[in-house]
Amino acid sequence: MPAAPPAAADITTDVVLVVDFGAQYAQLIARRVREARVYSEIVPSTMPVAEMLAKNPRAIILSGGPSSVYAEGAPSLDRSLFEAGVPVFGMCYGFQLMATTLGGTVDDNGAREYGRTPLAVSKAGSTLFEGTPTEQSVWMSHGDACSAAPEGFTVTASTDVVPVAAFENDEKKLYGVQYHPEVMHSTYGQQVLEHFLYRGAGIEPTWTTTNVVEEQVALIREQVGDKRAICGLSGGVDSAVAAALVQKAIGSQLTCVYVDHGLMRKGETEQVEKDFVAATGAKLVVVDAEKRFLDALAGVSDPEQKRKIIGREFIRVFEQAQLEILQEDGPEVAFLVQGTLYPDVVESGGGTGTANIKSHHNVGGLPDDIEFQLVEPLRQLFKDEVRMVGQELGLPEEIVQRQPFPGPGLGIRIVGDVTKERLDLLREADAIAREELTAAGLDRDIWQCPVVLLADVRSVGVQGDGRTYGHPIVLRPVSSEDAMTADWSRLPYETLAKISTRITNEVADVNRVVLDVTSKPPGTIEWE
Repeated sequence: MPAAPPAAADITTDVVLVVDFGAQYAQLIARRVREARVYSEIVPSTMPVAEMLAKNPRAIILSGGPSSVYAEGAPSLDRSLFEAGVPVFGMCYGFQLMATTLGGTVDDNGAREYGRTPLAVSKAGSTLFEGTPTEQSVWMSHGDACSAAPEGFTVTASTDVVPVAAFENDEKKLYGVQYHPEVMHSTYGQQVLEHFLYRGAGIEPTWTTTNVVEEQVALIREQVGDKRAICGLSGGVDSAVAAALVQKAIGSQLTCVYVDHGLMRKGETEQVEKDFVAATGAKLVVVDAEKRFLDALAGVSDPEQKRKIIGREFIRVFEQAQLEILQEDGPEVAFLVQGTLYPDVVESGGGTGTANIKSHHNVGGLPDDIEFQLVEPLRQLFKDEVRMVGQELGLPEEIVQRQPFPGPGLGIRIVGDVTKERLDLLREADAIAREELTAAGLDRDIWQCPVVLLADVRSVGVQGDGRTYGHPIVLRPVSSEDAMTADWSRLPYETLAKISTRITNEVADVNRVVLDVTSKPPGTIEWE
């Protein structure tokens, strides 16, 4: 198996650990902490307390979760966590777990609250609530309720049905709230979170993109040494920023390889060659591998199999590129740079021990016999943080603000077998959708808009004077902050109409355009 990324993937600054108890918002908590310019990482609740403390966290946040603290098999924590002298902030389930572990009372008294709830702050000058109103709206999601705080804690807020909705112990630096301060529906939630970080835990807000760049450059130099590295440049923001970081660190020791696998969108190969090289001065090798990929994908319709094939062939092309690069004078090519992001790690089971949601060549699709060591300088970052790092590095807006595009390309936006003809059809439909979204000024309003070809589906239509039997095209515009959750974008009807009219008029064999209005969860952003 590929070796775990060494030091260059790690952040060495002060860290706040977010302990995940199965919450749908664990990743959002981590993001909110980072928005406060404090670095955070997610760890599973199954991690032993000794391992958590071995990370030398400046503070620990306990997330919410779907369990009852009294249910058989519910997640728990050793009391030693609260006695270690590390500031702890419990949210929802984490709040209840802190309360019961330290001798407070949590029970199922029928005091259920879901959604927006009025909160009454009884200690307005407290560590958490300083400067916030005594009456504020918060986001609740609980069945059990805390009726008595542990000894030594001051109750600082309540609701109409929950007597202990927040408590604080400044002496031991332990804090908790029954609600979810991380969601935008809690009107002063970010302020309360920052009060815990700055006032309760005494952390300075010093984590910035400048720090990330400086730290990663130093770590990359240490990891790579005098050897050489190659980077798979897809043209997307992730691989471009990763390559730019490594280029800044090791200069001519990096060779970027762009694999033209025939699965890219219209005009993207030309854009990669022009924009990235102009911005960084990096050495770029373009490999024409379209036939190889299409031959390997022939007759394959299962999406996970497609991803694994694309990941396997991607690495094999890299190995061939390595052999050719080795013929040049210079040190050994020993490292492969990848634009893996934190959500990739989490969704592939590497962040919280969760089930594998997706696999691709950034995380889950690597062959067992890979010969490269991995350099993943973005592995701890969310997408918006990657964009900020790209801006810090001076990459052009066309690259930094480009909408996310999956590593396997259009291969996973064709539901069915992948063929050259189907790819060309989808390329044209996708280009039209992107052109109209840009013309309408909507590029920044949506996270991305996958265009999907239902290749194995035919629908009846009327075009010209006759009936047609063509393919449906699906538009999947979504709004998101980091792709962990997403909602479908409410695009103007006029824009949707233009896209539909142009696609059905200009793209052969397409007679129907449909709109996907599913959020994530339950649906994923990509169809495959």
